Amino acid sequence: MAALAAWLSAAPAQAAWTEASSEHFVIYANDSDKDITRFAQQLERYHAGMAFVLATKVAKPSPSNRVTVYVVKNTREVRELHGGDNKFVGGFYVPRAGGSLAIVPAVQSGSGPVTWSMIVLLHEYAHHFLISSNVSAMPRWLSEGSAEFFASAKFEADGGLWLGRPANHRAGELLYAQDVKAADLLDPTDYDKRKHTSYDAFYGKSWLLYHYLTFGADRKGQFTRYTDLLAKGRGQRAAALEAFGDFDKLEKDLDHYLKQRRMTALTLKPELLTIGPVSLRTLSAGEAEIMPVRIRSRRGVSSEEAATLLVEARAIAAKYPDDAAVLAALAECEYDAGHDKEAVAAADTAIRRDPSQVNAYVQKGYALFREAEDSKGDDKERAAAYKTARAPFIALNRLENDHPLPLIYFYRSFVEQGMQPPQLAVDGLIRAVELAPFDLGLRMTLGTTLLRLGRSPEARIVLGPVANNPHGGGMSAFAHNLIERMEKEPSWKGEDMGTEMPSDAEGEGAEGN
Repeated sequence: MAALAAWLSAAPAQAAWTEASSEHFVIYANDSDKDITRFAQQLERYHAGMAFVLATKVAKPSPSNRVTVYVVKNTREVRELHGGDNKFVGGFYVPRAGGSLAIVPAVQSGSGPVTWSMIVLLHEYAHHFLISSNVSAMPRWLSEGSAEFFASAKFEADGGLWLGRPANHRAGELLYAQDVKAADLLDPTDYDKRKHTSYDAFYGKSWLLYHYLTFGADRKGQFTRYTDLLAKGRGQRAAALEAFGDFDKLEKDLDHYLKQRRMTALTLKPELLTIGPVSLRTLSAGEAEIMPVRIRSRRGVSSEEAATLLVEARAIAAKYPDDAAVLAALAECEYDAGHDKEAVAAADTAIRRDPSQVNAYVQKGYALFREAEDSKGDDKERAAAYKTARAPFIALNRLENDHPLPLIYFYRSFVEQGMQPPQLAVDGLIRAVELAPFDLGLRMTLGTTLLRLGRSPEARIVLGPVANNPHGGGMSAFAHNLIERMEKEPSWKGEDMGTEMPSDAEGEGAEGN
């Protein structure tokens, strides 16, 4: 017993919650400084690698528009946070203007081929990068195939990076799952009509086609031709036939390519992957204790979950009444539970303690907007309520000029009063989409706004990525219906727009693998 006690006392203490901050990411993990720093550096190198290979540059995001990665204990916790009954989710990503987040289990960030949890994160960040750097919408196969291509990475100990390695995690799918033909990818009309009752090889086949068109010497130049035709508005089938020729011949070539003993990949030397510094901050005792509450709240909660979570948040806030981050998290929980006055009070206290608490301004603005929406006064009183509600977002704009939420809520303050938004508000909404092009709900708002203003060519461009969302869903179908009708009726300005909305167009957001 004495020996056991001595061993226990000598064992290292559990690592404290740490925040790692870099140019494109904010990571929260209960891990060592060494591991979380290496993890952040690898994500930044991955971003730099994609930018180099695609010869593109994504504008540096504002601090709140970076992707926040929460590292939780294990995949079981990931699935609980994701919700639903999908037993295969290894991590997921939620794209939101001013609040994009990814939730993953502990990631092994050593050198070598990446683990499944890292593949999931890299796959979803590839989507984030590609939609942020492309004006044109991509067909679903191209979106998923490119994400699989880049996610099959390998990090070298010297800072180098491999991209486009064989997607070994899709090998079983390609061999044993229900087959998907090249024609299904390139002309999805029939594929989309079929009922899919079992898991098929869509992801694996999309990776294979993307990899083959990238490296296949016998198809040199065809991939560029295909994407150029799509960008010029050519339909998916027509663009594919013109660029690749006969689909049956392409299918045979893909089969031959898959059976090769070796495949080409891209290797990028460290000097090609310039990244900025990673700064670390150990969270305060209060921040660390409320972190599980913060993650669940940030993920999104039901009314029942919000009520339960609030009890926990209030108890922690009572222990740390002077911790501004804890108070900001409390404000979010109060808002989630429908307690607007309490949310404002907690946010105000947080801001007094620390005026740089971005989330406190956001939650105060949310609560005041909801109070304004519920206002029963006359037009003058409602206008005053919305003016008050805009104040926290104006303060946030001064604090972080490129935060998209102030622009979004300036626009909403007019719409929710039943007023025609002024041009300044519409321009602000356009700027918000420029800052957060990955937020498909925001794109939907701008697209329908432009449609009502008679700017349908711009609306089609904005709605394209929504219609081609690789994860599908009701909102995607709605955007597709709107684009289709705009093409048929060029003078249409969105009258009876609601008739184009499928019944399942709400409640989307989390994307995972």
